[in-house]
Amino acid sequence: HSVSRTSPNLAFVPACLPPDPMEVEELQRFVSNSKRLFVMTGAGISTESGIPDYRSEGVGLYARTDRRPIQHAEFVRSASARQRYWARNFVGWPQFSSHQPNAAHLVLRDWEKLGKLHWLVTQNVDALHTKAGSQHVTELHGCTHRVFCLACGDQILRSELQEHFEALNPTWKAEAFGVAPDGDVFLTDEQVRDFQVPACRKCGGILKPDVTFFGDTVSQEKVNFVHQRLGESDSMLVAGSSMQVYSGYRFALAAREKQLPIAILNIGPTRLDHFASLKLNSRCGELLPLIV
Repeated sequence: HSVSRTSPNLAFVPACLPPDPMEVEELQRFVSNSKRLFVMTGAGISTESGIPDYRSEGVGLYARTDRRPIQHAEFVRSASARQRYWARNFVGWPQFSSHQPNAAHLVLRDWEKLGKLHWLVTQNVDALHTKAGSQHVTELHGCTHRVFCLACGDQILRSELQEHFEALNPTWKAEAFGVAPDGDVFLTDEQVRDFQVPACRKCGGILKPDVTFFGDTVSQEKVNFVHQRLGESDSMLVAGSSMQVYSGYRFALAAREKQLPIAILNIGPTRLDHFASLKLNSRCGELLPLIV
């Protein structure tokens, strides 16, 4: 792997011990026994690429600040909330969009190529699995690299919108204070006040990232699709997620109902610990590359 030779960025990774050889052996056995593995990933797989998560002890956004992500209803209802969101996102985008996959993303891509991994569902919106080359992927909560119009549904690339922002705000400048998990940064109200937000070029409607904000729901069509892929699988691996959010947790409940073996690789407790066949407390980028 070209990327695994670069050292991971551990600023947002909670402290943990190196993988225990017994644990490596147990996960190896789990993966070897699986023919059609269903994998679900969360923020903990991307922390080693330098993207903070929300809930990790000591290093997650909730632990470090009192900030909370935008709510869907607030974004739709309030022009000033949208202005604040897009100003922060505009400043954070160059850095956020430049993050690269780490060793864990590449391993999962390789498992797919080998026919071991049947389907991958990610709760992340960072596009790192796609950048790594995974193709059997469902982005459960969407992706920040796409933007769409709430009125007419027209889609554009987020990189294209960045150019519209630059054209509308040629003299606007803001210093960022820290990066948040979804790619925005912290700005003061004063900094945000003069920021201009473009409307949809086709109908003048409201532009929104193609992401499920907190308080919104994943489409039933997508949920059904993921249930179908899970139904074709023979085991489930959760990597880098505490599974606190129900939109992902429901698939673990479905896997338990089907009596599929479930392995969890996550630093810290998860919502599935009491019914998983295997729970490993290691970094995804350190343990997954050891599995053959």
